[in-house]
Amino acid sequence: MTEPLLIVRNPDAASSLPYLVRIPIGDGIVLRTRETWPRTSKVYCHRHDGPWPDDAEIVESVPLRECSRRGAAIDIVADRRREARSQFVLTRARGREMIFWQTARVAKAARPNVALPKARAGGLDSLEIVVDTRERYAWKFAQQQATVTKRALPVGDYATFVDDDLVAVVERKSLDDLVGSLTSGRLAYRLADLTGIDRAAVVVEDRYSAVFKLEHVRPAVVAEMLAECQVRWPSVPILFLENRSLAQEWSYRFLGSAVRERLVGEEAHRILPDSE
Repeated sequence: MTEPLLIVRNPDAASSLPYLVRIPIGDGIVLRTRETWPRTSKVYCHRHDGPWPDDAEIVESVPLRECSRRGAAIDIVADRRREARSQFVLTRARGREMIFWQTARVAKAARPNVALPKARAGGLDSLEIVVDTRERYAWKFAQQQATVTKRALPVGDYATFVDDDLVAVVERKSLDDLVGSLTSGRLAYRLADLTGIDRAAVVVEDRYSAVFKLEHVRPAVVAEMLAECQVRWPSVPILFLENRSLAQEWSYRFLGSAVRERLVGEEAHRILPDSE
């Protein structure tokens, strides 16, 4: 029989995450969390490094029908009629572990009900997108008409080349990764590097409105730093593209258009000397 999902009050009263949750996988995965269930939005979690406090105040013991790991996610099915299903997503961004707790309703709300077009990017018969070897859980462009190869890139996460020339780059960010790189100063260095590319962009897999729901840093500080970055490096836009699917689609179009622009320019350069 599956052990319950146990939620207790965090004995560290100074922590901004007031609860501990124990997921019955293996010897138990213990996380610090702000909420006892992801009812209206995904809940940020952080791995608890200390031992499980056996004498802590129990807030809730949720009986489970299922608790199973599937790739980067742990699916939870509670033995109750309402609020039965949820999911912990364990991933990494730039070497840092990111953990979110969400329900199917929250996940669905983040996916707009739109059908993405099937037309080729830039009208190209073929498009090769190069993915940096350090990119984890990379976009696969499975719904787009592109081939994907992996090799180390000098800057960015996704790029296109014409011959051996780098013509366009996309830097991909989750909201948490964006905030971390902003507040640490890493994003400033990355934007400075990206300005050396003819066409470059930073895409964020979230809504801009999510900035103002941040809990561990002042939203006004993040908004101000974003504005300062765009003023200082205006040639590299920072785009909030709602979710993974739309961020991938926009990047596909952007990279394809950059290749087409380069090819058209080279063709014009070959033709013009003969027409003078």
